Amino acid sequence: MDPVPDDPERDWTAPGVYEVMPGLYRIPLPMPSDGLRAVNVYAVRDGDALVLVDSGWVVPEALDVMQQALRALDADPGRISRILVTHVHRDHYTLAVRLRRDHPSIRVGLGIGERPSLRVVQSSPPDRPGGLRDQLTLCGAAALAKELSEVSVHHDTSEWEDPDDWLEAPSTVDLATASWQAHPTPGHTRGHLVFVDADRDVMFCGDHVLPRITPSIGFEPVPAESPLRDYLDSLNLVRALPDRRLLPAHGHVGPSVHARVDELIEHHDVRLRDTFDALAGTAFETAQRLRWTRRGRAFDELDLLSRCLAVTETAAHLDVLAGTGRLDRTENDGVRYYRVT
Repeated sequence: MDPVPDDPERDWTAPGVYEVMPGLYRIPLPMPSDGLRAVNVYAVRDGDALVLVDSGWVVPEALDVMQQALRALDADPGRISRILVTHVHRDHYTLAVRLRRDHPSIRVGLGIGERPSLRVVQSSPPDRPGGLRDQLTLCGAAALAKELSEVSVHHDTSEWEDPDDWLEAPSTVDLATASWQAHPTPGHTRGHLVFVDADRDVMFCGDHVLPRITPSIGFEPVPAESPLRDYLDSLNLVRALPDRRLLPAHGHVGPSVHARVDELIEHHDVRLRDTFDALAGTAFETAQRLRWTRRGRAFDELDLLSRCLAVTETAAHLDVLAGTGRLDRTENDGVRYYRVT
């Protein structure tokens, strides 16, 4: 495996080391049983060391590709000085824990807003790694929560450890040869961060801004009160910053953060209108009336996880509509209901 120039025509998930620009490389690492198939880890030369943005999912195949990629860069894990993680989802965080365990000189940084969710996954029993079932029940999807409970879930609490640095944002992240800016972008998760390398004119966007898909909202053990409201505010925050080259966690590198942010804002404007028009009492009932994915699939055509995410996504949109006064929101017997004001 040798570094090659990054090519937007190439399958972005293909294993390799892709030079985005001198000293900055994209390394797609495989993900198990996941529709996204890969996550981009970015390696940046910082003097004699490497800084990683995100780390990958701690599975043997990802660790193997990472080791091959480091060798292609004439390095090894001991040359990694820092891993800056955009958010606490396992495909971004758990390989960082493993690398640091094997090489204690590595410092891992994570947004402080991720602390509540990390505490939950550190203490959850193996068959209940998060609060998704509780969210589904609140959304009126008790049957879906029951179906989810019957699925075998791998959850090893040893994969989850605290970072070395809880990162506040906005803040400056000082490296050996550069200073980056960390900006708070809650929505996808409560503590999501993006990192700006102004000298290279790039933004490491994690899952906040993705080039082809819209990220899930509030899919975490301890969701915010209104994760979609947070997400839209975060999009506006990024839109107000200078435009940069888009370095996403999933998909090809893009020429403009702003252009994609504009598309995402427009998408959610349309989705809010569609959700209002489809209103049917609970988030679960409303989700069944909507179409999903770019292919416009019916709710029942989705796999189990996608149906769960569809319900929580619908709830996020309904909560924004309730926050603007267009809907009333009430709870009865542990289920949340919505009606037009």
